[in-house]
Amino acid sequence: MKANRVRIVGGAWRSRFIHFPDGRDLRPTPDRVRETLFNWLGQDLSGKRCLDLYAGSGALGFEAASRGAKQVVLVERERAVCTALDASRAVLNAATVEVIRADALEFLRTDGGVYDVVFLDPPFADNPWAMLFERLLPRLAPDAVVYRESGKNNDGRAAPQGWAVHRQGRAGQVNYQLLKRTTHDDQGGLSRNV
Repeated sequence: MKANRVRIVGGAWRSRFIHFPDGRDLRPTPDRVRETLFNWLGQDLSGKRCLDLYAGSGALGFEAASRGAKQVVLVERERAVCTALDASRAVLNAATVEVIRADALEFLRTDGGVYDVVFLDPPFADNPWAMLFERLLPRLAPDAVVYRESGKNNDGRAAPQGWAVHRQGRAGQVNYQLLKRTTHDDQGGLSRNV
Protein backbone atom coordinates (compact mmCIF):
# COMPACT_ATOMS: atom_id res chain seq x y z
CA MET A 1 0.00 0.00 0.00
CA LYS A 2 1.40 3.39 -0.97
CA ALA A 3 0.72 6.48 1.09
CA ASN A 4 -2.81 7.83 0.68
CA ARG A 5 -4.10 5.05 -1.55
CA VAL A 6 -5.25 1.52 -0.98
CA ARG A 7 -5.83 -1.28 -3.47
CA ILE A 8 -9.11 -3.16 -3.68
CA VAL A 9 -8.13 -6.81 -3.27
CA GLY A 10 -11.09 -8.64 -4.82
CA GLY A 11 -14.26 -8.55 -6.85
CA ALA A 12 -15.16 -6.47 -9.90
CA TRP A 13 -12.75 -3.66 -9.00
CA ARG A 14 -9.84 -5.91 -8.02
CA SER A 15 -6.48 -4.08 -8.23
CA ARG A 16 -8.15 -0.66 -8.60
CA PHE A 17 -7.05 2.02 -6.14
CA ILE A 18 -9.03 4.32 -3.90
CA HIS A 19 -7.39 7.50 -2.60
CA PHE A 20 -7.78 9.23 0.74
CA PRO A 21 -6.43 12.41 2.35
CA ASP A 22 -3.90 12.64 5.16
CA GLY A 23 -5.51 12.16 8.53
CA ARG A 24 -4.30 11.34 11.98
CA ASP A 25 -6.93 8.63 12.49
CA LEU A 26 -6.97 7.28 8.92
CA ARG A 27 -5.62 3.76 9.02
CA PRO A 28 -6.90 1.61 6.15
CA THR A 29 -7.46 -2.03 6.98
CA PRO A 30 -4.42 -3.88 5.59
CA ASP A 31 -4.79 -5.98 2.41
CA ARG A 32 -4.11 -9.25 4.24
CA VAL A 33 -6.79 -8.52 6.86
CA ARG A 34 -9.34 -7.56 4.18
CA GLU A 35 -8.59 -10.77 2.28
CA THR A 36 -9.18 -12.78 5.46
CA LEU A 37 -12.38 -10.90 6.30
CA PHE A 38 -13.90 -11.40 2.86
CA ASN A 39 -12.93 -15.07 2.92
CA TRP A 40 -14.91 -15.28 6.17
CA LEU A 41 -17.84 -13.47 4.55
CA GLY A 42 -17.79 -15.74 1.52
CA GLN A 43 -16.44 -13.38 -1.22
CA ASP A 44 -19.85 -12.86 -2.92
CA LEU A 45 -21.99 -10.32 -1.10
CA SER A 46 -24.75 -10.19 -3.74
CA GLY A 47 -27.99 -8.95 -2.22
CA LYS A 48 -26.36 -7.84 1.04
CA ARG A 49 -26.84 -4.39 2.59
CA CYS A 50 -23.62 -3.18 4.18
CA LEU A 51 -22.80 -0.37 6.57
CA ASP A 52 -19.22 0.93 6.92
CA LEU A 53 -19.76 3.04 10.02
CA TYR A 54 -16.29 4.60 10.36
CA ALA A 55 -15.52 4.64 6.65
CA GLY A 56 -12.16 6.45 6.65
CA SER A 57 -10.46 5.38 3.40
CA GLY A 58 -13.57 3.41 2.45
CA ALA A 59 -11.52 0.24 1.92
CA LEU A 60 -14.02 -2.08 3.62
CA GLY A 61 -17.11 -0.56 2.02
CA PHE A 62 -15.64 -0.44 -1.49
CA GLU A 63 -14.47 -4.06 -1.09
CA ALA A 64 -18.06 -5.01 -0.24
CA ALA A 65 -19.42 -3.13 -3.26
CA SER A 66 -16.75 -4.70 -5.49
CA ARG A 67 -18.03 -8.11 -4.38
CA GLY A 68 -21.64 -7.39 -5.38
CA ALA A 69 -23.25 -5.84 -2.29
CA LYS A 70 -26.71 -4.50 -3.09
CA GLN A 71 -26.18 -1.38 -0.95
CA VAL A 72 -23.15 0.06 0.84
CA VAL A 73 -23.47 3.07 3.16
CA LEU A 74 -20.19 4.79 4.06
CA VAL A 75 -20.48 6.99 7.15
CA GLU A 76 -17.67 9.46 7.84
CA ARG A 77 -17.62 12.64 9.93
CA GLU A 78 -14.64 14.46 8.34
CA ARG A 79 -15.51 16.67 5.36
CA ALA A 80 -12.20 16.14 3.48
CA VAL A 81 -12.49 12.39 3.87
CA CYS A 82 -16.09 12.45 2.57
CA THR A 83 -14.90 14.42 -0.46
CA ALA A 84 -12.29 11.72 -1.17
CA LEU A 85 -14.90 8.96 -0.70
CA ASP A 86 -17.21 10.72 -3.18
CA ALA A 87 -14.32 11.00 -5.65
CA SER A 88 -13.54 7.27 -5.36
CA ARG A 89 -17.22 6.48 -5.75
CA ALA A 90 -17.32 8.52 -8.97
CA VAL A 91 -14.12 7.00 -10.41
CA LEU A 92 -15.42 3.47 -9.78
CA ASN A 93 -18.93 4.37 -10.95
CA ALA A 94 -20.11 2.77 -7.71
CA ALA A 95 -23.86 3.29 -7.98
CA THR A 96 -24.59 1.06 -4.96
CA VAL A 97 -22.37 3.15 -2.65
CA GLU A 98 -23.75 6.09 -0.66
CA VAL A 99 -21.50 8.48 1.27
CA ILE A 100 -23.01 10.16 4.34
CA ARG A 101 -21.22 12.80 6.38
CA ALA A 102 -22.21 12.18 10.00
CA ASP A 103 -20.98 11.13 13.41
CA ALA A 104 -21.30 7.34 13.70
CA LEU A 105 -23.37 7.28 16.90
CA GLU A 106 -25.65 10.08 15.70
CA PHE A 107 -26.15 8.26 12.39
CA LEU A 108 -27.25 5.11 14.23
CA ARG A 109 -29.67 7.15 16.34
CA THR A 110 -31.44 8.61 13.29
CA ASP A 111 -30.95 6.06 10.47
CA GLY A 112 -33.81 3.80 9.45
CA GLY A 113 -31.80 1.28 7.40
CA VAL A 114 -31.39 -2.42 8.16
CA TYR A 115 -28.04 -4.04 7.35
CA ASP A 116 -26.72 -7.57 6.80
CA VAL A 117 -23.02 -6.74 7.26
CA VAL A 118 -21.63 -3.94 9.43
CA PHE A 119 -18.00 -2.84 9.53
CA LEU A 120 -16.83 -1.15 12.75
CA ASP A 121 -13.34 0.32 12.67
CA PRO A 122 -13.34 3.41 14.92
CA PRO A 123 -10.17 5.36 15.75
CA PHE A 124 -8.13 3.26 18.15
CA ALA A 125 -8.06 6.10 20.71
CA ASP A 126 -11.87 5.92 20.96
CA ASN A 127 -13.68 3.29 22.98
CA PRO A 128 -17.29 3.48 21.75
CA TRP A 129 -18.13 -0.23 21.92
CA ALA A 130 -20.91 -0.32 24.52
CA MET A 131 -22.84 2.57 22.95
CA LEU A 132 -22.18 1.31 19.42
CA PHE A 133 -23.68 -2.11 20.00
CA GLU A 134 -26.65 -0.66 21.87
CA ARG A 135 -27.51 1.69 19.00
CA LEU A 136 -26.62 -0.84 16.32
CA LEU A 137 -29.15 -3.52 17.34
CA PRO A 138 -32.23 -1.95 15.69
CA ARG A 139 -30.26 -1.52 12.44
CA LEU A 140 -29.41 -5.23 12.05
CA ALA A 141 -31.08 -7.85 9.89
CA PRO A 142 -31.86 -11.08 11.79
CA ASP A 143 -28.73 -12.95 10.59
CA ALA A 144 -26.44 -9.92 10.42
CA VAL A 145 -22.72 -10.13 11.11
CA VAL A 146 -20.50 -7.40 12.49
CA TYR A 147 -16.82 -6.97 11.73
CA ARG A 148 -14.94 -5.24 14.54
CA GLU A 149 -11.40 -3.89 14.34
CA SER A 150 -9.63 -2.53 17.41
CA GLY A 151 -6.19 -1.73 18.75
CA LYS A 152 -4.13 -4.18 20.76
CA ASN A 153 -4.89 -2.44 24.07
CA ASN A 154 -8.52 -1.52 23.36
CA ASP A 155 -11.32 -3.38 25.15
CA GLY A 156 -12.80 -4.33 21.78
CA ARG A 157 -11.70 -7.96 22.27
CA ALA A 158 -14.50 -9.30 24.46
CA ALA A 159 -17.79 -10.01 22.72
CA PRO A 160 -20.66 -7.86 24.03
CA GLN A 161 -23.55 -9.59 25.75
CA GLY A 162 -25.74 -11.35 23.19
CA TRP A 163 -22.86 -11.76 20.72
CA ALA A 164 -20.29 -14.45 19.98
CA VAL A 165 -16.93 -14.23 18.26
CA HIS A 166 -17.37 -16.28 15.09
CA ARG A 167 -13.83 -15.70 13.77
CA GLN A 168 -10.91 -13.59 14.94
CA GLY A 169 -7.34 -12.69 14.11
CA ARG A 170 -4.52 -10.33 14.85
CA ALA A 171 -2.14 -8.47 12.56
CA GLY A 172 0.50 -6.33 14.27
CA GLN A 173 -1.30 -3.84 16.52
CA VAL A 174 -4.74 -4.72 15.06
CA ASN A 175 -7.24 -7.16 16.55
CA TYR A 176 -10.11 -8.09 14.25
CA GLN A 177 -13.22 -10.19 14.74
CA LEU A 178 -16.36 -11.29 12.99
CA LEU A 179 -19.25 -11.31 15.47
CA LYS A 180 -22.64 -13.01 15.26
CA ARG A 181 -25.63 -12.48 17.49
CA THR A 182 -26.47 -15.29 19.89
CA THR A 183 -29.83 -13.86 20.98
CA HIS A 184 -32.47 -11.68 19.39
CA ASP A 185 -35.01 -9.51 21.11
CA ASP A 186 -38.22 -10.37 19.32
CA GLN A 187 -41.55 -8.69 19.82
CA GLY A 188 -42.30 -8.94 23.49
CA GLY A 189 -38.64 -9.04 24.51
CA LEU A 190 -38.18 -12.81 24.35
CA SER A 191 -34.79 -14.21 23.46
CA ARG A 192 -34.05 -17.17 21.23
CA ASN A 193 -30.87 -18.83 20.06
CA VAL A 194 -29.77 -18.32 16.49
